[in-house]
Amino acid sequence: MTQARAELAELVNRVAYAGERIELTRHGKLVAALVSAADYQRLQNPDPVRTIGFTPAVDPADPGPPTELPVAAESRPPLTPTDPGFDPQA
Repeated sequence: MTQARAELAELVNRVAYAGERIELTRHGKLVAALVSAADYQRLQNPDPVRTIGFTPAVDPADPGPPTELPVAAESRPPLTPTDPGFDPQA
């Protein structure tokens, strides 16, 4: 904070004209930040939620995904020594 007081004009110029964001600390802990007026306005009035990415068009004739999904795996009993593919070290 002491250094910031001594260099306030320079810090403000760096924020306003170079777009820097400056963190102010006291005893190693963040206590404040200097941000541009544009950044401050965005913080005061955040944009509404934006959708990023592709949103496919909805086809009213498409019934959508099936309500039941196919089985991806099934349970099987362990292999015995007489089964093909049996590996005693597995």
